[in-house]
Amino acid sequence: MTGVYEFGGRRVRITSVYGEVHSLCRDYQADDGEADFRVEILQEDIDFEREKSRREAKYEGRPFADYADPYLETLAVYRKIAEKMPFYDTVLFHGSCIAVDGCGYLFTAPSGTGKSTHTRLWRRLLGERAIMVNDDKPLLRIGPDAVSVFGTPWNGKHHLGCRMEVPLRGLCVLERAPFNHIERMDARDGFLPLLQQIYRPADAIAMRRTLALLERLIDTVPLYRLGCLPDLNAAALAYETMRE
Repeated sequence: MTGVYEFGGRRVRITSVYGEVHSLCRDYQADDGEADFRVEILQEDIDFEREKSRREAKYEGRPFADYADPYLETLAVYRKIAEKMPFYDTVLFHGSCIAVDGCGYLFTAPSGTGKSTHTRLWRRLLGERAIMVNDDKPLLRIGPDAVSVFGTPWNGKHHLGCRMEVPLRGLCVLERAPFNHIERMDARDGFLPLLQQIYRPADAIAMRRTLALLERLIDTVPLYRLGCLPDLNAAALAYETMRE
């Protein structure tokens, strides 16, 4: 099965074994035509995702969930897209991005820290002014002077996100804390925590480009560290600080 879709401003022709990935990407469909690059999935790519999941479950000491091939293929597709994107000045990032009044605010942290909870509080605080761009894996296009955030179909277990592009106004590393506080971070402090949350390609050339793009990202976008409780006061503090 084949379809053409647009991610991060690039047209991608996807050829798959199963149809689930095309259902997942239907809101990102593009007119059939010339693509910037192609992604073709073979059974060996699906098998790789299963074995990777098995290794991670063993490492983390949790039960292994043997997902069906059609779901694993959706992971294989996004992995192959992420491998190609650095050649278009774009990276896949693990974080929750919300747009307010047309500007994006991106929160990142290890899984389970509370990114989705925090952006949900922003939506409670700001109502219809706040729109979820992507709750899990947005794309960042990192230009010389500005960074744009794009929604993707890979938007978390709650499927929060949409097909939109917004300028990134601030990037925040989220931490749990006994009280709410937020500070600016400099590039030296921000590099390692952001590197841990960016997709790191297996291809050496793509990885070098990713590192260069990360350096450009932290030089271009204001960085913050937010220690917070899961309450509306934390959302108000973060918004009032980051919008300035």
